[in-house]
Amino acid sequence: MINRERIVGEFLKYVQIDSLTKKEGNFAKFIAEELKAIGLDVYVDDAGEKIGGDTGNVIGRLKGTKSAPSILFSCHMDTVTPGQGIKPVIKEDVIYSDGTTILGGDNKAGIAAVIEALRVIKENNLTHGDIEVAFSIAEEGGLFGAKNLDYSKIESKLAFVLDSGGDPGQIIVKGPAQDKINVKIIGKPAHAGVAPEEGVSAIQVAAAAINRMKLLRIDEETTANIGVIQGGQVTNIVCPEVGIKAEARSLNDEKLDQQTAHMVACFKEAAEEFSAKAEIETERMYGAFVVDEKDEIVKLVKKACAKMGINAFTDSSGGGSDTNILNGNGIKAVNLGIGERKPHTLEEHLKIDDLVNSARLVLSIIETVE
Repeated sequence: MINRERIVGEFLKYVQIDSLTKKEGNFAKFIAEELKAIGLDVYVDDAGEKIGGDTGNVIGRLKGTKSAPSILFSCHMDTVTPGQGIKPVIKEDVIYSDGTTILGGDNKAGIAAVIEALRVIKENNLTHGDIEVAFSIAEEGGLFGAKNLDYSKIESKLAFVLDSGGDPGQIIVKGPAQDKINVKIIGKPAHAGVAPEEGVSAIQVAAAAINRMKLLRIDEETTANIGVIQGGQVTNIVCPEVGIKAEARSLNDEKLDQQTAHMVACFKEAAEEFSAKAEIETERMYGAFVVDEKDEIVKLVKKACAKMGINAFTDSSGGGSDTNILNGNGIKAVNLGIGERKPHTLEEHLKIDDLVNSARLVLSIIETVE
């Protein structure tokens, strides 16, 4: 029942509407009208005002025609850079950008799948329980849309996030917590040629700290990375200040606490060794989530996949998503694979078959809920 030509056309239309993080306003207006035309009650919350964006999250609700638990489908509207002026092209049933931007399948493929399934339900008068959608803002910037979602407007206790790069059938049941670590190393300036011994190089302090640090893959559950280093302006001055942005992630909260403490200690020890100062801020960006593989929501997705004839399998993710935030707010959520290939790169692409199967899966989940 999924209309292959229509969903492709709609997806191509979606990705050509710019929606960078905190600038999703035009796309949000367009999608809100799409949902209203299908028959959903639509509400835009005030999350944008809270985070300095130009729109809030788009929340929609389609009243059910049978008695069944209310379910929520969630996707994010924002895309990463370079994501302006996207020009999609189709080659051998695969959708790409023209190579100068990302494609935006992350996460507009999910939105296209949800909207196509809703259209099919209405066109064919299929019976269904209450269906809710939440299309969030600023996911790519730190899950800020989901963090500021108006949960008073959401009744569902089960949610399906369509935002993973695996094949349709992938069910993400584990996602990591993340700590943000921002550091400012304060040294002492001096003329690098005349009296370098009078200075304290913030770059040298940072290098010493990072050199003694466990980074990248720590174990099967934990990762850590130094992502940004900024400091210094000229070569003839001993660098007095360096800013560092880092992160740590783990599926295990205790391991994350240990890794973050280790990184903080390395910065403090190096600063003390060189008689510098380290100003350190850490923040838990989001918590981990773990859904039991025997949980009803997992069984539901597997049953829906079986009806379609596709293989269902559980998996874990090293990345954060709105799934983390929904679980943290008392809504049991899993993240579903929709075939987002090489997201956040100029090589991002999406197989049309995966797009169609994602919509089929949404429809099958709706029909399976009872």
